[in-house]
Amino acid sequence: MLDDRAKLLLKALVERYIADGQPVGSRTLSRATGIELSPATIRNVMSDLESLGLIVSPHTSAGRIPTARGYRLFVDTMLTSERGQLLTPQLAADQPQKVIANAAHLLSDLSHFVGVVIAPRRSSVFRHIEFLRLSEKRFLVIIVSPEGDVQNRVLFTETDYSQSQLIEASNYLNQHFSGMAIEQVREKLLAEVESLRGEIASLMQAAVQVSTEALTQVQDDVVISGERNLLAVSDFSSDMGNLRRAFDLFEQKAQLVRLLDISAQAEGVRIYIGGESQIVPMEELSVVSAPYEVDGQVVGTLGVIGPTRMAYDRMIQIVDITSKLVSNALSHK
Repeated sequence: MLDDRAKLLLKALVERYIADGQPVGSRTLSRATGIELSPATIRNVMSDLESLGLIVSPHTSAGRIPTARGYRLFVDTMLTSERGQLLTPQLAADQPQKVIANAAHLLSDLSHFVGVVIAPRRSSVFRHIEFLRLSEKRFLVIIVSPEGDVQNRVLFTETDYSQSQLIEASNYLNQHFSGMAIEQVREKLLAEVESLRGEIASLMQAAVQVSTEALTQVQDDVVISGERNLLAVSDFSSDMGNLRRAFDLFEQKAQLVRLLDISAQAEGVRIYIGGESQIVPMEELSVVSAPYEVDGQVVGTLGVIGPTRMAYDRMIQIVDITSKLVSNALSHK
């Protein structure tokens, strides 16, 4: 455990480094804390903090900078965030895709880093289904969700169907299964297959299969905005290797989905520093994230990705407020 003096010096060092981006020396720390400590005493405390892996001396500099472990201790035990200081525009209630895109831009604009939003999971329930004949043994399946989202899938079958058969199949599905989850529809169709004409049953089962893929697949799982903001961050612009790794990460959206899915399981704002998450395996990157809701149900996650040297108190406010704005814009009130 750190004593109060060590905590005070670590807090001052992290805050000064976040503000200036330069290694912090004992003289600067003495001025920043405003307490009377000899340079020798400060150097001794910094040596202790370094031995604990909380700070490190870069290259030959006499100053110190925080490690990911030092940032974590700072965020967990020393961070103070004053609410109500952040002015944010409202997110207008609109189509979910537009709200998500606007939220990613808002996160990026406010943070000056990268804004990331996982789109809401699509419902597997369908409201209406329709078939359209495209050519022999090739049909378009049109699926409408309860939210009004329309998904189209091309269906190839071994048997050709007339338009009247297609209408018969869609009428049966809409009359008996509208409002059900696709998984339930599949089970009921299997149970009723004996009572249906063989060719129509085969068509409906094939349609249910493509509907499952259409309704459960999320187009653009992750919406990312502001990647180019990292070009202006000195921590990255001076090291093209780090910058390239960061951009590679944004290309591999599946990793971000896994990270933000984990965040959705917890309440409130979560902070991942350096390589903590194992999903964003970069010492130089941190993620501040929070879940958002629709009508009281968590449906997605959003966050800010930036350098470990970020103003965490401000990022917490930005992410927290944006999650509430998105929740309000998407909820039916």
